[in-house]
Amino acid sequence: MYHTWMRYFTPRPVHHRLGLVCLGVGLQHGTLPTVGPRTLDHHVAVVISAGGGWFRGPDGRRATVTAPALIWLTPGVPHHYGPDPACGWDESFVDFTGPATLTYTELGYIEPDRALVPLSDAGGARAVVGRIARAARRGNPLLEVETAAAVHELLVALRRARADTSAGGDPVLTALARDAFRPLSVAEHAARHGMSPAELRTAVRRGAGCSPKDYLLGIRLGRAKELLAATELPVAAVARRVGYEDPAYFSRLFTRRVGIAPIRFRDQQGRAVPGGWSNRIPDPEHPPTITT
Repeated sequence: MYHTWMRYFTPRPVHHRLGLVCLGVGLQHGTLPTVGPRTLDHHVAVVISAGGGWFRGPDGRRATVTAPALIWLTPGVPHHYGPDPACGWDESFVDFTGPATLTYTELGYIEPDRALVPLSDAGGARAVVGRIARAARRGNPLLEVETAAAVHELLVALRRARADTSAGGDPVLTALARDAFRPLSVAEHAARHGMSPAELRTAVRRGAGCSPKDYLLGIRLGRAKELLAATELPVAAVARRVGYEDPAYFSRLFTRRVGIAPIRFRDQQGRAVPGGWSNRIPDPEHPPTITT
């Protein structure tokens, strides 16, 4: 026996301009019928949170599915899958489409070449699917926008839940972030990890969807913005603190990537306060009590 619940939507053209739209959501469990063989024109994330089964892609080989796991169904790719006929599985799925899928694929969040992805935990993804299911109530005026926003959140949750991602974060990315403000070349960063530059590029591309240079630059510019907004340090001092000995080069780089010069950014965003900003991340649900 099995139980199936699903809803499907037809977002208007204006909603497609959000970048991602949700086309459907479902929650199922038990000895469900086999799906396919078939080919779709949109993406589907199928999250298996309990039980097991099998999956067959375009190469015709049958792979075992063991929960927790993610099955990626991508446009134009034939697929065929189903739960174990003896024990079944618990499944949730979200159908989606939109131009942002290309960017998420480039960043490594969607993996067309890896249709079956082991997960460390399906709880986060299931929670997002639950929010989409609740938004799918009849007559919800926010349906299309609410579910579209949740698809973005789902892709992040699935990326975080991949079994090849450490709970403490990718060790290579963590180490790069720690050393981001040191004036080291990519080759020097690679050597510190006992890797070749090519191996480091592969690891960072896999973990962050970008090159080591761009990953380090994002961290450096983020810190530079904080220093410009929260302190009165000269631009040259800010440049040195984030790893650039040449303040003119830093200013050109900042202007090209941010869109405005460092001084202009400070004029717009400056929030200098006595003692500086707090380093403790606040809890939005439990803000500190303001005393007078």
